[in-house]
Amino acid sequence: SFCRGFMGATDFLLQNSEGYEHQMEQIDLKSLTLEELQEELVRRGEKAFRADQLYQWMHEKLAEDFSEMTNLPKAFREWLETEYEYVTLEIVEVRRSKLDGTCKYLFRLPDGHVIESVLMRYHHGNSVCISSQGGCRMGCRFCASTLDGLERNLLPSEMLEQIYRIQTDSGERVSNVVVMGTGEPLDNYDNLVRFIRLLTHEKGLNISQRNVTVSTCGIVPGIERLSEENLAITLALSLHAVTQEKRRELMPIANRYGLEEVLRACGDYFRKTGRRLTLEYSLVAGANDSTEDARELAKLAGPLHAHVNLIPVNPVTERDFVRPREKIIDNFKKNLENCGINATLRREMGRDIDGACGQLRRKYMKRSGKGGDEC
Repeated sequence: SFCRGFMGATDFLLQNSEGYEHQMEQIDLKSLTLEELQEELVRRGEKAFRADQLYQWMHEKLAEDFSEMTNLPKAFREWLETEYEYVTLEIVEVRRSKLDGTCKYLFRLPDGHVIESVLMRYHHGNSVCISSQGGCRMGCRFCASTLDGLERNLLPSEMLEQIYRIQTDSGERVSNVVVMGTGEPLDNYDNLVRFIRLLTHEKGLNISQRNVTVSTCGIVPGIERLSEENLAITLALSLHAVTQEKRRELMPIANRYGLEEVLRACGDYFRKTGRRLTLEYSLVAGANDSTEDARELAKLAGPLHAHVNLIPVNPVTERDFVRPREKIIDNFKKNLENCGINATLRREMGRDIDGACGQLRRKYMKRSGKGGDEC
């Protein structure tokens, strides 16, 4: 079960802190459930109600450190600081778009690694796109995030902190969260699920699970596990090609899980959860943007009752992919709609601030001498 108690929580954090040695030394308070926090403090001789106060400071009031927790005794706060890990991300850089108000954040993790997040403002509310890993090992050919490989998984607290710091910095409520930044969420499965439950907890930010989207390149066992979690989130599949051959050219994960197998798992997810799927489709000029591609995509999306999100590819220096002409993009969308498929063209956000996944992070790494060619 999710609430495994203190020993379960400790084992969880030790097993899922890949590449983060400091986490082996202290318990990460912000990654514990309320029940686990209560059990831990009671075990250490504290009253259970202190856990409720601490949880509120961490996940509702978004305190940056223990000193802000003014209704907790000073001695208790000093003890917490000595005994436990309190994860807070440092804002390294913020780029604000002059075109649409989108903000791109570069955060430094406690161990010095950097990650990206994006705040996007829509008429229906603010959305934050967060990273789930430091780097990525999936190797998708149109994505800058994967060029330097995987550094490590992010902890639940580090995923939460991207949202918490953005909400604090902007002074605006976040209502939608998309796990679609750097990393493959289902490659960090346990941390991801724990993050979702903390994010949507009624005593935290209490964001509706229906307002959470998780994107995957198609890790079939992860999709199957997720369908059994009793979550109401939206699953988005990075499809990007309508045949196994084309998908293999763009996405190495297709060598592990074939298109038919991935679509079967997605169909099962829809049937078990009742949540409509989204198919993400990056349009690459001359690669997957033909009329025939649109018709084949409609054949795949129809049986799944899926929504198709079209994404004109962002140019990446290391790749030779080019965005299709506007007329080609419009015709592709119309062809889908003529086949009865609900399709949208992703609104381009932050084009003037390196809005695409991985670009700002790689520029920072180049400037700081940590590798990576400028995107």
